[in-house]
Amino acid sequence: MNKSSIQNPETPYSETPQMNDRDLLNDALSMEKHLCSAYENAMQEASHDALYQTIFSQMRDISKQQRSFYDLHFNHGWYVLKPADSKEIQQTVQKFQGYKQQLQ
Repeated sequence: MNKSSIQNPETPYSETPQMNDRDLLNDALSMEKHLCSAYENAMQEASHDALYQTIFSQMRDISKQQRSFYDLHFNHGWYVLKPADSKEIQQTVQKFQGYKQQLQ
């Protein structure tokens, strides 16, 4: 494991032409991400409050499921994070402070 990454020990998986557990979980995670985006777009277009609330409820459930899939991926060591260094964080803060000033 690279010292500059955040990762759990990787759970082994078979590398065959058939889909393995990692492939299935990755496919499910990708699908949930796309569903969250689609529900968000539908929510923004809903003209009736009851429809908006229904879509919002569904999106919240899909978002929770997406997070569960992400957690499984990370816990199995199949998702690696790179910590941001303080310079990157400061640059991002400055960028968004500039955006905020432009909007005032």
